[in-house]
Amino acid sequence: MHIPDGFLTSATWVPAWLLSIGGIGYSLKKASQTLQERMIPLMGVMSAFIFAAQMVNFPVMSGTSGHLLGGVLAAVLLGPYAGAIVLTCVLIVQCLIFQDGGLTALGANIFNMSIVGTMGGYGVYKIISGNSGNRKAVLAGTAVASWFSVVAASSCCAIQLALSDLSPLTVVLPAMAGVHAVIGVGEAMITTVVIGFVLKVRPDLLYGLPLKPTNESSFLLQDENLKEDAL
Repeated sequence: MHIPDGFLTSATWVPAWLLSIGGIGYSLKKASQTLQERMIPLMGVMSAFIFAAQMVNFPVMSGTSGHLLGGVLAAVLLGPYAGAIVLTCVLIVQCLIFQDGGLTALGANIFNMSIVGTMGGYGVYKIISGNSGNRKAVLAGTAVASWFSVVAASSCCAIQLALSDLSPLTVVLPAMAGVHAVIGVGEAMITTVVIGFVLKVRPDLLYGLPLKPTNESSFLLQDENLKEDAL
């Protein structure tokens, strides 16, 4: 899904850059208004985790492989704006250091995965999970949103390739969406397992949900409060 240089025409990658700059600029503004101090270290942890997880590929079919996208995982824990920023940082590092995706196509990759995948996926998650903090609803929303984020991002990638006359849309869209629908199942499984674990030990870390901590997380919160009082 990481588009390299030379695949997109300037008529495609220039607007993608403009949309990405606008979207991430808006995310920076909104994140600065809503970001809590305790979430700043979590952003660093999430960036490192997603970066490392994306380096691990799992086989899909016919010699193809996939890896974790991580957008919904970041958004569920940090919110859609901070989540989009985290994934953008990962994509920039991958592009500049590991040449995973081209520099001219970076705007398109950010648009597909950070804006459509992360923010769009979070929208699906909120529709399903609601605001009640119900565990089953949260996990169901996480699973569906994770799958959706991968398919939506890959579909945008296919449309961009078709607009650049690399392949007809009737060919590239089913091919991309079909393979990534399978990859999305792995994405949903990994993300749901991680969020399920967080729900058990630190439900207060989930963004925007009125979840009551379990006994274990209550102990952790009390321990943190004691440390702050001691300081």
